[in-house]
Amino acid sequence: MIAEAGHYALVLALALALIQSTVPILGARLGDGGLMNVARSAALAQFVFVAVSFGALVWLNVTSDFSVVNVYENSHSAKPLLYKITGVWGNHEGSMLLWVAILALFGGMVAAFGNNLPLSLRAHVLAVQAWVASAFYLFILITSNPFLRIPNPPLEGRDLNPVLQDIGLAVHPPLLYLGYVGFSISFSFAAAALIEGRLDAAWARWVRPWTLMAWIFLTLGIAMGSYWAYYELGWGGWWFWDPVENASLMPWLAGTALLHSALVMEKRNALKVWTILLSILTFSLSLLGTFLVRSGVLTSVHTFATDPSRGVFILMILCIFIGGSLALFAWRASALKQGGLFAPISREGALVLNNLFLTTACATVFVGTLYPLALEVLTGDKISVGAPFFNLTFGPLMVPLMLAMPFGPLLAWKRGDLLGAAQRLIAAGVVALLAVALVWAWTFGGPVLAPLAIGLAVFVIAGALADIVERIGLLRNPLSIAARRARGLPRSAWGTLFAHAGIGVALIGIVCETTWNSEHIAAMKEGESAKLAGYELKFDGAIQRQGPNYRELQTHFSVSENGRPIGAMTPSKRSFTTRNTSTTEAALLTRGVSQLYISLGDIDAAGAVTVRIYHKPLVLLIWIGPLLMAFGGLLSLSDRRLRVGAPKPAKPQRLLQPAE
Repeated sequence: MIAEAGHYALVLALALALIQSTVPILGARLGDGGLMNVARSAALAQFVFVAVSFGALVWLNVTSDFSVVNVYENSHSAKPLLYKITGVWGNHEGSMLLWVAILALFGGMVAAFGNNLPLSLRAHVLAVQAWVASAFYLFILITSNPFLRIPNPPLEGRDLNPVLQDIGLAVHPPLLYLGYVGFSISFSFAAAALIEGRLDAAWARWVRPWTLMAWIFLTLGIAMGSYWAYYELGWGGWWFWDPVENASLMPWLAGTALLHSALVMEKRNALKVWTILLSILTFSLSLLGTFLVRSGVLTSVHTFATDPSRGVFILMILCIFIGGSLALFAWRASALKQGGLFAPISREGALVLNNLFLTTACATVFVGTLYPLALEVLTGDKISVGAPFFNLTFGPLMVPLMLAMPFGPLLAWKRGDLLGAAQRLIAAGVVALLAVALVWAWTFGGPVLAPLAIGLAVFVIAGALADIVERIGLLRNPLSIAARRARGLPRSAWGTLFAHAGIGVALIGIVCETTWNSEHIAAMKEGESAKLAGYELKFDGAIQRQGPNYRELQTHFSVSENGRPIGAMTPSKRSFTTRNTSTTEAALLTRGVSQLYISLGDIDAAGAVTVRIYHKPLVLLIWIGPLLMAFGGLLSLSDRRLRVGAPKPAKPQRLLQPAE
């Protein structure tokens, strides 16, 4: 009965989405406020029904109802409760239900908190959101129904993919979907603006908080996914340029450009065409990521679907929404009024330069990801585009972007003083040069580019601090006055500091881990020791343990530094009999922001276990950086200017002119 209720709730959500996608549009055309307000009621009710449907699937998994196909194929009665819940989105059908639940959540939030929006704009935004929702409801109900029954229910399930039975799965997919799907609001605002023919600075003020919220979640989702792959897959790496990893990176790059473009539009009523186009492209890249994961064109630990009918259906959705929105953009773009003019050397100019590098980097990742797929379709040849291509194309684009990053906040709007900004960055430059010299001396005879890269990261961090120092007059005023001015700064200024500094922090971690990472591989017997990077690891032995739904071979290593014990590490191998697969559970020992990492291999006939031991200097900075960036985004989101939104204009003027 629960499964039927969940399925029925999903059908009702589709019906409400169809109403929401049509009636408010008609109301806007007729100027009928009552019909336009249907969008708000329908969006809230739609979210309630999707939440009921998702809750039903969670309940079926928690109670191990193996009469439902989805539960049978992805659960087991012995599986821990946490993984019964997270397993709901650890498969294609359940993850798609989570996808539409988050889509309905964002639509409901616009309906609940969008009272300051003009009525017609809110109606159009929610209608466009419902178009997207309707397409994915149909996709789930036709090709991916999570509530299908089994006529003769089995007594036990097949269990979830063991790699996905990890706490990281509880966090990574929901965060990623909140980012992916959250950009649908930016897309809906853009489509609504083009339909209405109204686009101004107030529109940018309305759209920026939603874009920033999605960007924060996507930043955290990508970082969590990277860390999960680092410790769960046992290979010791944190980014593989996997096509599905790239599928999340592309909308992040485009979304970052969109945030900066919307800022220019809000402040100077400029870059309208650029902002609208980025709003469309960002969500289009999110849809592309959905296609890559669920079409079966890729084989990856991240992917779910292998049914071609699902791939064709999603491809149709892509064509309709991406093609339709770009066609609408092409029709309306030529009539958009130009906004405020600005000199090339200005804050607007710096943000345009930022966007050019970000979109070019996004295009590079796009080509590297899709070219092998396109080539295979056209010629049948299979090639692999890996880390060397992306490192040689993506990396060089990031260098000038990071060099320019500290200058942007120090330039004035409309017309800036590049020399003056450079003078205010002298201290940051000196600190960066000192960092280069210190690293060079410390690693004399080592890699040449690594000290320069660390100097660049330090310049970004020091440059972000220089902006705050300049704003509060720390070096010109008494400390009490500077502290008072610091308290009076808008939160968005502090948000910019943390976001930009986070990029520098992450770069330091990337450079140190990739350059000075050390590795030791050995077959060790009980009582033997291995030395690496000043640490000694002694193999104390192994024991067999019985887990809830697996057998585990757990090893124990004592770790000492300079003869002083500092801890123990217990890497293991787990064997899941239901799936007849095994996983490697790496062990991590954190020392400051560096880590020791042990991953187990096979055990030979003599009883020696193969171990792969890494020392990863400053590796945690790779993920601390994104956390700082997300924190900066939260600070900006809490800024009163974004929190209260833009006031409703008394007499909005049409900013699209008819073609002559």
